[in-house]
Amino acid sequence: MAKGIFIIVEQRDLQIRKVSLELLSQGRKLANETGENLVAVVLGKGIEGLAATVAASGADKVILIDDEKLAEYSTGAFTSVLNKLIRKEEPQVVLIGNTAIGKDLAPRLAHRLGVGLASDCTGMEMDPNNFVNFKRPIYAGKAFAHVSSSVRPILATIRPNTFAAEAPDASRQAEVVKETADIDAADLRAVVKEVVIAASARPDLTEANIIVSGGRGMKGPENYVILEELADVVGAAVGASRAAVDSGWKEQKFQVGQTGKTVAPTLYIACGISGAIQHLAGMGSSKFIVAINKDPEANIFNVADYGIVGDLFEVVPILTQEFKKLVSE
Repeated sequence: MAKGIFIIVEQRDLQIRKVSLELLSQGRKLANETGENLVAVVLGKGIEGLAATVAASGADKVILIDDEKLAEYSTGAFTSVLNKLIRKEEPQVVLIGNTAIGKDLAPRLAHRLGVGLASDCTGMEMDPNNFVNFKRPIYAGKAFAHVSSSVRPILATIRPNTFAAEAPDASRQAEVVKETADIDAADLRAVVKEVVIAASARPDLTEANIIVSGGRGMKGPENYVILEELADVVGAAVGASRAAVDSGWKEQKFQVGQTGKTVAPTLYIACGISGAIQHLAGMGSSKFIVAINKDPEANIFNVADYGIVGDLFEVVPILTQEFKKLVSE
């Protein structure tokens, strides 16, 4: 009989990703409502010290799978280990962050387990018949699908910033179990030798609480410096529209939209972005949207909570100065 709520915890350089902390907080609420145990699964090398952090974030049980072959993420190794663990433990539901790793891992894992996958979900609610239902955007965010499954385990990836991460409780204790990494040789066809990460003081685009994004209205790559100055003042990430990326002004990793990254920050500041539906599909779930555009008829104003009709080259520096005053107070 299926039991337990599993959170696959993602960590990088022994730092737990923010989306995993969000899932632990939401999983804790779900566990309290259902009477199920909340189980955190952590894979990697030298990860024993993460157990206390995971427990403080709500887990009743922490499963650690520590192995040299798991030091860096690889689809084959992680799928092999998690497939066997989930078949052994038979959880009700398995939640994974909809990150680059999660989007790679979850479909492969769903195939191995023979279950469906609710991907890029932005909502989750209790269901007396199916345990839990998920909400996910479809048609470039113009509609939402409500997904449920009677097959166990229910597997879903959750968009970062969908749920709030509660403050950790250092007094919480959890059962810690160490499992052996049972990896099939056939799953090790590819071995990760090295991961090169570009150094940046700014937060990851998909996990940032604030994003300052620029589009065609930036007029050139040299002008992004004014967005970067604003971003550094408020601790934001910098994004770009497809038009800006296609023009070669910013690298593709900065692209927000249907063919770029999907984000859901607390605050999204769109500068010189017209608001094409493909861009809205990537940032429409933002809690608050501020639009700055010279064209009062720009589509971005239809989704913005606050709009400023004006020249971004005049407006953004003023905002930067005002935020500097607020930060210094």
